[in-house]
Amino acid sequence: MRLSLLLLLLLLPGSPVAPHMEDPTFPHLGESSQPPPQACPWRCSCPRADTVDCAGLDLRLFPDNVTRAARYLSLQNNQLRELPYNELSRLGGLRTLNLHNNLISSEGLPDEAFEALTRLQHLYVAHNQLSAAPQFLPRSLRVADLAANQVAEVFPLTFGEKPALRSVYLHNNQLSNSGLPPDAFRGSDAITTLSLSSNRLSYLPPSLPASLERLHLQNNLISKVPRGALSRQAKLRELYLQHNQLTDSGLDATTFSKLRSLEYLDLSHNRLATVPAGLPRTLAVLHLGRNRIRQVEAARLRGPKGLRYLLLQHNQLGASGLPARALRPLRGLHTLHLYGNGLDRVPMALPRRLRALVMPHNHVAELGARDLAATPSLAELNLAYNRLVSAHVHRRAFCRLHALRSLDLAGNQLTRLPAGLPTALHTLRLQRNQLRALEPEPLAGLDQLRELSLAHNKLRIGDIGPGTWHELQALQVLDLSYNELSFVPPDLPEALEELHLQGNRISSVGPEAFLGTPRLRTLFLRANRLHMTSISAEAFLGLPHLRVVDTADNLEQVLVQLPSTVPRRPRPRRGLSRAGPS
Repeated sequence: MRLSLLLLLLLLPGSPVAPHMEDPTFPHLGESSQPPPQACPWRCSCPRADTVDCAGLDLRLFPDNVTRAARYLSLQNNQLRELPYNELSRLGGLRTLNLHNNLISSEGLPDEAFEALTRLQHLYVAHNQLSAAPQFLPRSLRVADLAANQVAEVFPLTFGEKPALRSVYLHNNQLSNSGLPPDAFRGSDAITTLSLSSNRLSYLPPSLPASLERLHLQNNLISKVPRGALSRQAKLRELYLQHNQLTDSGLDATTFSKLRSLEYLDLSHNRLATVPAGLPRTLAVLHLGRNRIRQVEAARLRGPKGLRYLLLQHNQLGASGLPARALRPLRGLHTLHLYGNGLDRVPMALPRRLRALVMPHNHVAELGARDLAATPSLAELNLAYNRLVSAHVHRRAFCRLHALRSLDLAGNQLTRLPAGLPTALHTLRLQRNQLRALEPEPLAGLDQLRELSLAHNKLRIGDIGPGTWHELQALQVLDLSYNELSFVPPDLPEALEELHLQGNRISSVGPEAFLGTPRLRTLFLRANRLHMTSISAEAFLGLPHLRVVDTADNLEQVLVQLPSTVPRRPRPRRGLSRAGPS
């Protein structure tokens, strides 16, 4: 009706609109009076007027019709091989350009590609096929990511003269020292993070930014740090030099001495024979694992008095590798890792505040009454896979370790439980020993113990004395797998939730086997001598939390009847039964 009236008025004589002419202030029929929306490239999404997202579309060509108003353009995970200058030059307002994971080569990237992007702050070109870095990047840049390309050459204005640049990522490329000019970072005095790891550098590059806080140089071919190469990096906090070819001659007493803010130093997987000299006093973590260190000199550790973590695993420390008081300067040491050396005893005069001593796979054959007396704060002690025998573990060896929570003595040659175990223990690991008897006395007072592993020993039912489990009121995990048990041990702890009995000689499970463990959730009975009907129909009654019963690899497929309060389900294959929700 309204449309007809409008047409009639337009045709009346005296109408202000001449034939074939339009009123420029009057909207066309069917159109909005609002300005038209910005176009979005086909298949892309534009959630905001300044954002264009074309990620993961397998694009082979740069998208048409990207709005000039774009501030954020995402093109990662496509198959682009080149960037057309005429398209990029239109986008002078870009702040972020993400080209991660494409097929862009240096030939497909014109020298002037980023010339017009005078406001660009974040550039991501990682995982492409660049053989050289762009010769010119915008002065406005803050983050530049060119990792995982084939870059062998960087130019002075690639990263130089960028006063706002803070992070540069060049790891996983083909850079040698000849491809990194001395003035590569000149005029870029705000860089805090530089990643040059996994390249082909043979020595530490000179003229690095003085503003650096994190420097990644791991996985190179570095055999030398030139004198003075790190003399300006007073703000450096983290230095990663692991997996290189550093020897003692490649470092000197001044290499690290000027790093007044250094907290983390990783020199693992090199060829060092001694602890480096001149370590700064601010150092908190020193990683020297997988070197060739034969002896630790106390003089080398007098500088970093605040050291908290010292990692010396897999070196060549022998009987005299840690002389008495070698570690005494480190009064605040929290953790000492000595895994995989040749030490024949616990080091003498350890720092009093030490919280974790980790030295499995050594040659420790005895524990004297006072070997651990100097470390009353110890919370974790790992002496697994040494040469300890019960006769040479003193009954008072652990008596002063009132704070000990975790004790690992696995893989030794113990025939009985050690005496005087600390009552604060939460975890006790004794698997792969030669235990032939369990008596209640060594476990007396361990009312906080939550996990006990006795797997791979020689225990039989008759070797477990009456009342052995009585005081283990908090025990939740008990591993008795791969022993010589003929049935489920009686009187198990009431708090037990996980029970490992696999690999024994159990041939039947009676109706009262789990009567005292109402919280049991997981039960492993695989690889025993069970037949189809070896488990009593009443065995799991009163276990409302039971979820897993593993009976695989027995003599026959075992019939498992779950508690009547739980809906029955068909037995899964391979003897693994799961109970449903109660």
